Amino acid sequence: MAWSQDEERMLLQIERHLIDEDPRLAARLESFNERVQRKEGGGRRRGTKKGRGRSSRRLRRSTVIIMFSWLLIATLIATLLIMVLRHEAVAALPL
Repeated sequence: MAWSQDEERMLLQIERHLIDEDPRLAARLESFNERVQRKEGGGRRRGTKKGRGRSSRRLRRSTVIIMFSWLLIATLIATLLIMVLRHEAVAALPL
């Protein structure tokens, strides 16, 4: 969506005021904007299948690790519950 002329004029005034008041901050912001634009533009151009495969492979690997961890935790909890229930059942038997 395009900016209106009034909005553009106000933004230019704010920018000029910022440059006059704190030129170091303005330079840092400009440098940051350039890096972000390069990163966004470069990522689209370099978006090969090889790069996408790495990120999806990492995603799959982390998903497998998380699922394995949950399975391990569930197994440990089930084992502890079985042990406690068996112990209570044995303790309830009259000798």
